[in-house]
Amino acid sequence: MQPTATVLVYSDDSNTREQVRLATGRRPAGDVPQVEFVECATPAAVVRELDKGGIDVCVLDGEAVPMGGMGVCRQIKDEIFNCPPVLLLIGRPQDAWLATWSRADAAVTLPVEPVEFASALASLLRRRAAALSA
Repeated sequence: MQPTATVLVYSDDSNTREQVRLATGRRPAGDVPQVEFVECATPAAVVRELDKGGIDVCVLDGEAVPMGGMGVCRQIKDEIFNCPPVLLLIGRPQDAWLATWSRADAAVTLPVEPVEFASALASLLRRRAAALSA
């Protein structure tokens, strides 16, 4: 297993990015690597970081402005070869269908609930590790 996993967090709101960091802690589960964060406040920064490579999971804020995480998710799923799994932060449970439309791999509601979030993130990190080792 790799020593660290890199998680990209996109939100225009620094408080949302902090919620993600705090909910994750050093690692979201005992069987996944420790996490390092790459924070992005703009869609252009997300694409730039993904083009560099090395991102294991993306966490995108569906409520971000001017471009929400759902639109960013759909764009990167279309444009980034071997796009990492995406965990989408949605404003309401009723928005889950929009997360499906955006091709997100998982979705959790805002504000970030630490146990739910860590479980979803750990699941995506396991999926990514399995895909890379196959």
